[in-house]
Amino acid sequence: MKRFIIILIILTTLPSVAQQSITLEECYSLVAKNYPLAKQSQLFEAQNKLDTDVISNAKLPQFNLDAQATYQSDVIEIPIPNSNIESLNKDQYRATLSVNQLIYNGGATDATLNVKTAEIRTKQKQVDVNLYQLKQKINQLYFSILLSQETNVLLEAKQAQLQAKLGEVQSGITYGVILPSSDKVLEAELLKLNQQFREVKSNKASLIATLSSIIGQSLDDSTIFRNPLVETPLKTELNRPELELFQLKRDEIESNEALIAKQNSPKLLGFATGGYGNPGLNMLDNSFQTFYTVGIKLNWNVFDWNSNKKQRESLAINKDIVDTETETFKLNTNIELNQQQKEIYKIEGFIESDLEIINLRKDVLKSADSQLKNGVITASAYITELTNLYEDENTLVKHNIQLQLAKANYNVINGQ
Repeated sequence: MKRFIIILIILTTLPSVAQQSITLEECYSLVAKNYPLAKQSQLFEAQNKLDTDVISNAKLPQFNLDAQATYQSDVIEIPIPNSNIESLNKDQYRATLSVNQLIYNGGATDATLNVKTAEIRTKQKQVDVNLYQLKQKINQLYFSILLSQETNVLLEAKQAQLQAKLGEVQSGITYGVILPSSDKVLEAELLKLNQQFREVKSNKASLIATLSSIIGQSLDDSTIFRNPLVETPLKTELNRPELELFQLKRDEIESNEALIAKQNSPKLLGFATGGYGNPGLNMLDNSFQTFYTVGIKLNWNVFDWNSNKKQRESLAINKDIVDTETETFKLNTNIELNQQQKEIYKIEGFIESDLEIINLRKDVLKSADSQLKNGVITASAYITELTNLYEDENTLVKHNIQLQLAKANYNVINGQ
């Protein structure tokens, strides 16, 4: 007997253990991890590694292999009578291998690497911004699902009350206290409730499917959606990822300014060339021979018609543009926060009046219940009062969910 009880306890607890639950914060984390756009961060990282490798290769020796065969219509001749100097062949051949080594370029290579690093940070932060902006959509879906859950609970309570009342009415009809056919009115109302159950279930399934697709997590009607207790903090500084993005854009512009400043620096290179051809470096030797040259060369663009200066002025304008975008974003966000705060105050006022209305409705329904039992009013009049109470309770539930949604949106707008 004891073993049977233990097995029974295990079997009854298994479904509850296996039942899936999820919170609003978990949805935030899952969308940042599973949304297709999140993969771009890794792709940008891989792309940046390839780009930086290419740029860094400028510091390594550069090898060039050249080969050519030519035929000339004329060649150099030495105008000395009776000389033994042989004229060059009109067909000439040459193959060379050249090595160039950058010695100094004013730090332009490192500046280019800094530009690439700034670019990848900006791109990755843009991904974070795009993912963050999905939070309000998640809020809308999540709290709509919670509203469906709460609506279903109210419908179940109304159904239970109607079924209990149906039994009382049928008993009253039997004893002649209540008018015949009053039970039909209650039965029709129960059928309407079944329609409402189906509608709520269908809407909830659609919302869950959409949320599941966005966060990349399998969810269904059995999933428990935890009701979060959302609190809005005292007025704090904005902590939005967009502000970090604007700062990274400024950093990117500054790294480009540093690169442009180094572009006109002198470039010093060492080189060596070895080859084999006919003729070689000795033009008077009309035969195949090996040869080589080594040396250094300096390249310095001393005048660029103010192109460098104009590029830096253009970047300075871009920086001013980013500053105006930052100020505009802050202004619009603070306006949104003020509007959202007013929405919160408005809904809190609605909830206070909802509670007063429900208390009054309960008193009216209690009186209607007594009147129905005594045959003073019809079942239709009772259902009217019951429906009024249900609708007001549903309004209270809706306002409570809207309040939580408004607070969650406020936190998202503020960057909390």
